[in-house]
Amino acid sequence: MKIDQISEIGIDIEERLCIKPSIARFDLIYRKATEVHWDANGLFLFSPKPRELTYLDWYIHIVAVVNDECGYKLVLSDKTIWTNILIELKQQILELG
Repeated sequence: MKIDQISEIGIDIEERLCIKPSIARFDLIYRKATEVHWDANGLFLFSPKPRELTYLDWYIHIVAVVNDECGYKLVLSDKTIWTNILIELKQQILELG
């Protein structure tokens, strides 16, 4: 299992949850048909705008898909940048470990 740090987590202007790994790239993740996508320009994973799922649900889903389908464990660090993330959501994500 490969490990990569999450350099940034944010919610963009399209209201998508975005997770930027430090090193890993996931250009073909769309082939997994999990609604997790890769932005090749910004180098981040993203979800669609939440409908039934919450941002926390999407975070859990994205991290699980990357782990299960791509063999990478994405981990938070004290250097992770939090962009447009409410404090409550940040706390919930941090509590996941």
